[in-house]
Amino acid sequence: MHFAALTLYGWLIFALWLTLVAYWGLSAGSVMRGVGSRWLWWREIAVRLGVFALVVLTVRVAIADHALPSGGLYALDSRISMGLFGLLLCAYGIGLAILGRTWLGRNWGMPMSPKENPELVTTGPYAWVRHPIYSGLLLAVLGSAIGQSLLWLLPLIAYGPHFILSARREEKLLSERFPEAYRAYMRRTKMLLPFVL
Repeated sequence: MHFAALTLYGWLIFALWLTLVAYWGLSAGSVMRGVGSRWLWWREIAVRLGVFALVVLTVRVAIADHALPSGGLYALDSRISMGLFGLLLCAYGIGLAILGRTWLGRNWGMPMSPKENPELVTTGPYAWVRHPIYSGLLLAVLGSAIGQSLLWLLPLIAYGPHFILSARREEKLLSERFPEAYRAYMRRTKMLLPFVL
């Protein structure tokens, strides 16, 4: 029963990631019509996440079919409570990333891509953290590792430092574009984790 429940959580986690990739693709399509045919940084991230989700699904199916030796080593914990906790954390993270993207509206892509009359967004999820999209993605990956497979720690290790470097680069550009407003925003809001980091 525990294995069946964990498999169900694994499928639900995979469905959450597919939802995110589909949303990113649709959002990218509408922005691409506005800025041309360049390959934008966030679209590349969506494609990488989609590819990784497919790899994890393949490994998960192979484990279910006992095609890999010692398949149980890939699972973090077989308890139903851990599967549920991981699923909820993944859903919260993906929801936060989508909400962050939606809240940016036409400012999405900024400062990485030039926008006319950009606005500094500091409300909604941006009132809690300066980078809710990155926060959401990292939480979703952590939830996937807890609820589905240790293999999800690979993108956490790979993307975690990249997201922090990207956030710092974006903050430098935003500080130049909105010198007083962004510095005040940085003083009252944490980068990735409310009240902590």
